[in-house]
Amino acid sequence: MREIRVGAGQFEVRDAGKNYNLGVIESLARQAAGQGAELVSFNECCIPGYTFLETLSRAELEALAECVPGGPSTERLVEIARSLGVVLGAGLVEKDGDHLYNCYVVVDGNGFVAKHRKIHAFISQHLTCGERYTVFDLLGCRWGILICYDNNLPENVRLTAMMGAEIVLMPHVTGCLPSPMPGRGTVEPEVWHNRERDPVRCRQEFDGPKGRGWLMRWLPARCWENGVFGVYSNPIGVEGGTIKPGGAMILDPYGEVMEECRVLGDGVVVGLLDPRKLELASGGTYINARRPELYGRMVEPNPNLGPDRRPEIWWQKHRGKK
Repeated sequence: MREIRVGAGQFEVRDAGKNYNLGVIESLARQAAGQGAELVSFNECCIPGYTFLETLSRAELEALAECVPGGPSTERLVEIARSLGVVLGAGLVEKDGDHLYNCYVVVDGNGFVAKHRKIHAFISQHLTCGERYTVFDLLGCRWGILICYDNNLPENVRLTAMMGAEIVLMPHVTGCLPSPMPGRGTVEPEVWHNRERDPVRCRQEFDGPKGRGWLMRWLPARCWENGVFGVYSNPIGVEGGTIKPGGAMILDPYGEVMEECRVLGDGVVVGLLDPRKLELASGGTYINARRPELYGRMVEPNPNLGPDRRPEIWWQKHRGKK
């Protein structure tokens, strides 16, 4: 790995508003490029929107889906990347034959670079789960991609790091969701809509256990325990009828937050990634200290997965939905 500046963006995504969302991606990427960023990452399904996909029929979801590469949104990303001289990462719904995927695509000015299909897809029964990890070389660095819930399972980040990833793109749509955990739950829409008059209340909601407080329980650990940089992106504001807390950030291999977007609106942060931190971080030591001969239980078949590789309880809940 070499020294590199990387950007992470957040914005209020419009449901099915591809042209609008791509316009915001271009605007924020331009800001990041002006700060020296060579790659700028945006959130999961930031091109079509995410949470509202849960309400769509198979036909409606297919109407939003595109080929990757070759589809219009990927081509537009390539045009933006070429005009700004940066690499871009953004999420969309991919169509490949009879399968639909929650996909994250990376492009540069020359075209398609890489894509990752979410391993743990669950927003819609019509989305197929991905079957492999994604690691690739670009800009003198080795990158990995894991989408939202992919990052919650420690095994996924560990295996991505074991495949050589030094920087992991971690696009999300998360935070402020119903939960039995103390202090967790949703944020009332009026808190967001009144953020200019009462920014303190909005920030308290976003920073507390509903948002940042919950995230910081585990996300820094993924970077620390594997010795990788993390580039976290997340929408802010209204997203599919929910309120999301943003908080785009860049974390180092010690699990420390290097840069974090604190604006209550669209924004982007840029961080300088120093390869010397990879050499000093503990994550590589932990990987080398593994005792695989003790881990047989970890690779036993999981009886709690349904036929589409989702947790059985989720599959039963959504069985029969159109």
